[in-house]
Amino acid sequence: MGIRITKVYTRYGDKGWTRLAGGKKVFKDHKRVAAYGTLDELNGILGIVLAVCSGQDEGSQAELVELVVWLQNELFDFGSDIATPPKVAENRGVRILEFHVERLEASIDRLNAELKPLDSFVLPGGSLAGAFLHQARTVARRAERILVGLSKEEPVNETHLKYINRMSDLLFVMARWANKRLGVADVLWQRKEGRSSF
Repeated sequence: MGIRITKVYTRYGDKGWTRLAGGKKVFKDHKRVAAYGTLDELNGILGIVLAVCSGQDEGSQAELVELVVWLQNELFDFGSDIATPPKVAENRGVRILEFHVERLEASIDRLNAELKPLDSFVLPGGSLAGAFLHQARTVARRAERILVGLSKEEPVNETHLKYINRMSDLLFVMARWANKRLGVADVLWQRKEGRSSF
């Protein structure tokens, strides 16, 4: 079933209010709104990864593109879950379940199997796609922190906390994997004694 959006603005939020799924009225700085807004930001960064990959060799990036598109759609579902208060979710159900966490773990294991074990911390960088995936990882971690904060105030689905945690892990592995596929080395942290001085 499709949806139809005919009007972009409603003026409803001009005074800082919005409505959660089910109709509950909250301010836009509510932790639940901050959480799904951060997931939207994360999805936007993944859109940049797709734009970057469209200019790369299709063979080396086809699997990455497929993975990113899958994650974007799942993040949209996840955002819908987070926008739904627990009492409403009891009646409507949730979209992100334990098997979604398991699929993220399977993707992590599959991609990580192609990478050399790390003997140093990795800094954001490398290829453009890799750098944006690292940025996406940091935004996923922020979404996780917001969800943890929300969980101290009202019930949060435990699977949702697992899901965003695994998402950030997957994005880290994807960043390294993208760099490897593009033939670009990871940027490794250097101990103080080994760094250049300026």
